[in-house]
Order: sequence, then C-alpha cells, then structure tokens
Amino acid sequence: MRGLVFLCLIGCSLANDAVYSWNGPGEPSQPDPGTDNVCLSDSDTCGCCLMQKQMMRMESFFNMSLNEMRKGLEKAETALNYVRSSRSAFSVALTDTRRCLTSSRDDTVVKYQSIFLNLGDGYNVSTGAFTVPRSGVYALALTVYSDAGAPGALLAACVRLRKNGRVIAALSEYNTQDQEDSATTILAMQMQAGDKMDVILPPGCYLCDDSSHFNTFSGFLLYATD
Repeated sequence: MRGLVFLCLIGCSLANDAVYSWNGPGEPSQPDPGTDNVCLSDSDTCGCCLMQKQMMRMESFFNMSLNEMRKGLEKAETALNYVRSSRSAFSVALTDTRRCLTSSRDDTVVKYQSIFLNLGDGYNVSTGAFTVPRSGVYALALTVYSDAGAPGALLAACVRLRKNGRVIAALSEYNTQDQEDSATTILAMQMQAGDKMDVILPPGCYLCDDSSHFNTFSGFLLYATD
C-alpha cells in the first residue's frame, strides 16, 4: 500500500513537471498532450492526479468562500461602528438637593449637576454645555420650575436656551398669582458637529429644585446627516 502511494505521488510530480515545462520557463502553462496517455497506461497515477486536482478545486472554493465571509464581517463591523458612533443622548437635572439658583447682575449659565443619561459624553457638567458630537437633527427638551416662597410673592422662573451663544428659545413664568409654576419647550433642530447648547439664567430669575428634579434639560440625536 505504501509503495502504491509513493508511486502515485511520483507520477503526479512527473505529470506536473510535464505541464509546467511544456512551453518553457516564463510562458503560460498549457496541458501536455501526453497527459491523456498517462491515464491510458497507468490508472493509479491518473487517479492520484485527478484526486489532487479535485482537492485543489475544493481548496480554491474554500478560500473564495472564506474571503466572502471576511468581507461580510467587515461590512457588519462597519455598520455596527456607525450605529455606535451615532448614539448621542443626554438628560440632566439641576440638583439632587433642595436649593434655588438665581442671577443678580449678569446672565449665568445653568450647570445641571444631576446626570440621568450622558450617552456619548456630549454634556459637560463643569461648563453646563452640550457639545454636538455628530451632525444631524436633534430633539431638545427644556423644563423650568420655581417656587416664589409665599403666596403673593413674585414668581420669576425664566431661562434662555442658546446655540453657540445665540438665544434660540425662551421660557418665562413671571407673575405674583402663582406661588409655584413650571414651563416646558420641546423643539427639533438641525445641528453641526461642534455646536454648543446651553441654558442661561437672566438677572432677576430664579430656579428652585430638589430630589424631585423639576428642572431638566434633555436632548438626543434623531438621525445623522453626515
């Protein structure tokens, strides 16, 4: 049996030499007309060569299938990375403890300290600004609340929503009829990567909050445009 396998391999080697040397070095390989005669004269050698050719076809098909699978995996990873990079959402509240915030002389940036969600790390607690990580259409929601402290006292719950330092929306509850009240605005905006959104408290306005989180600022990416 070992002798047969050895002869088979020698036959295949000789057959291959005939194929690659038929037209000389550097020239395209062409089938040796004498190869067919091998099958007529030596059935064992012929069977070995046919088996080798079949194995080469199977190997080629396997490599082609593997390459297609790799391409599909790369496309899936690219799509997943795109989805991950598109995730952007934040939701913050003024404070976790009872306190009131006011501005006596100049506009003051409201720095929300209680973080519900900051997906993508777009909101900065230190500056109070949300920096847009990716160009697209964003949904924004802002709610303000204040307590005048006593019936008949002035209720002044008022803020301004800014984009890159320019006021784009305002909320105001300014009267002496309500001891406490709130206001909300919701809007959708086209924004570019790097835009900054923040909330300012004008002079004479008050915001009061506690662990119930009456003052909130939220936003999230509806869909990307880049």
